[in-house]
Amino acid sequence: MNYCTKKRFGQHFLNDQYVIDKIMQAADIQTEDRSVEIGPGLGVLTDHLLQASAQVEAFEIDRDLIERLKQRNQPGLIVHEGDILKANLPLLLNAPPYILVANLPYNISSQVVFLLIQNRQLFRRMVLMFQKEVGERLCAVPGTKDYGILSVLCQLWFDIERVVEVGPESFSPPPKVDSLVLRFEPLAQPRVDPIDTAFFTKVVKAAFTQRRKQIRNSLMAGGFPRDAVDAGLVQADIASTRRGETLDLPDFSRLTQALIKQ
Repeated sequence: MNYCTKKRFGQHFLNDQYVIDKIMQAADIQTEDRSVEIGPGLGVLTDHLLQASAQVEAFEIDRDLIERLKQRNQPGLIVHEGDILKANLPLLLNAPPYILVANLPYNISSQVVFLLIQNRQLFRRMVLMFQKEVGERLCAVPGTKDYGILSVLCQLWFDIERVVEVGPESFSPPPKVDSLVLRFEPLAQPRVDPIDTAFFTKVVKAAFTQRRKQIRNSLMAGGFPRDAVDAGLVQADIASTRRGETLDLPDFSRLTQALIKQ
């Protein structure tokens, strides 16, 4: 491949045609669709996206790989240079909706998910590969060890479906972990009313501040005043002895409504 991977970018290049086929099937791209790819690497998946869609906008941070992508001179390929986490997505992706397909760098995958949630209006569908344990968190249910902030926020805005599990042998170089591909379908409306999205997120993050603590203590540790917490829990009909990981989306919605009034 005449390319030396860079550890700091978490590069593991997918080379398994079966997995690529599964990703493309899940993406369900039509010829008129515009696609987005994060971290195209050597462009194996990029080639399939170019064949399937009208245009591909690729975000790449590695200068060597950017140069390789540009040398392809492929019609329909737009390369955005730099860190995806610093990108102004609404400015760059100005013809939504797009279909996003990505083998995410594992070291920034959670941060990318937060970014995508904030910019969810840009995408009609997303097919993303994660380190398996991170992927498990995104579709985890209340009361399980994997259930957390990302579980709540992703399930508020998306239907999430497992596509395929991927072993280390499907990459070059092979990672030390298994991977999981998920398909995200944006909901027309949030699954429950978040009242105020920023405040809802603040409540969810506070609830998981101290996972082993009771929800009352977690909320206070997350910055909410004691009196507001006590009144809010009563109003939301949530026992103060419950843990944050047992609350489902309706619970968080009621709790947000109660706390925002305090």
